[in-house]
Amino acid sequence: MRRLISVLLALAASPALANDTSAVLTTGGLEFVSNGEIAMQSEDLYISKHEIRVTYEFRNDSDEDVTLLVAFPMPDIVPNHFSPVGFPEGPAENLFEFETLFEGEPVEATLHEYAIAAGVDRTKLLRQLDIPLVPIRQEAIDAVDALEGETLETLLHLGLAIPDEFDAGEGWEKHHWPNWTYRATYTWEATFPAGETVTVEHRYKPSVGGTTGVAFLYEPFEDGYDPAAEYQQKYCTDDDFIAAVRKTLTNPDEPWTAPFFESWLSYILTTGGNWAGGGIEKFRLVVDKGNPANLVSFCGEDVKKIGPTTFEMVKENFWPREELNILILDRNDL
Repeated sequence: MRRLISVLLALAASPALANDTSAVLTTGGLEFVSNGEIAMQSEDLYISKHEIRVTYEFRNDSDEDVTLLVAFPMPDIVPNHFSPVGFPEGPAENLFEFETLFEGEPVEATLHEYAIAAGVDRTKLLRQLDIPLVPIRQEAIDAVDALEGETLETLLHLGLAIPDEFDAGEGWEKHHWPNWTYRATYTWEATFPAGETVTVEHRYKPSVGGTTGVAFLYEPFEDGYDPAAEYQQKYCTDDDFIAAVRKTLTNPDEPWTAPFFESWLSYILTTGGNWAGGGIEKFRLVVDKGNPANLVSFCGEDVKKIGPTTFEMVKENFWPREELNILILDRNDL
């Protein structure tokens, strides 16, 4: 049974920012073609707003070398030109600035990219038109907006482009934006020697979403949506955590006066349950909230503070059943 984990720090009052939100993309760990001989001996996971680092130890319990296809699937990039999303900001060929080491040596991974619209792979067409595949990049936005005639009509018909009309102060304008889902995976082959343990390390920059202000302090809305209930379920915000945030309000009747903005991170843990033995023999999670004055809340068991900004959870024979969601409250008056 999971317990509520809420880490509190000294708080003070400050003016709040205007309310705005951005969605977050869920990222995760390595995936392997299923093999019953390879056990995940350990996973050491570090998560902060600026970097995710994972060190795995895999043990080959068989008496033969095993070569497996290893993959790092990137989250789908679904452009939303009318609402902010916490998209990664790396270069087009490596959005998450992903790096991997196998036994200490850099891995040369192959990037597989696809453009999906209305459930159909349209990668070939976009390549023929010399349109960049990452739809959130300015190069792709400009390329689609420059299209006209039959080509534009084709993209609109296939769901690859979406029209937008607006008045920016100089009369009505009509533009067209990329509207496909970008799907990408890095793959490589790795050999696990018989009876030996190997180390795989990887790191990348997470997608961070968030909102200015503190959303979970607001009362339920008329449509039935209850921010406090959602945050309790997703981030295990408990009564002490909420009470500590309320103490910072310059006006106890105005939730927007809390001196914080929210940051959200999500990580897929459940792929760790697909190994010989059915789980992770030793799992260690470290969450770094970035600044000693920040607050953090997430769902876990037996979490302890190990540094001014870091919190640790260690489990043996760990079977991850749900994804990890982390809420960081950043002080905006520092």
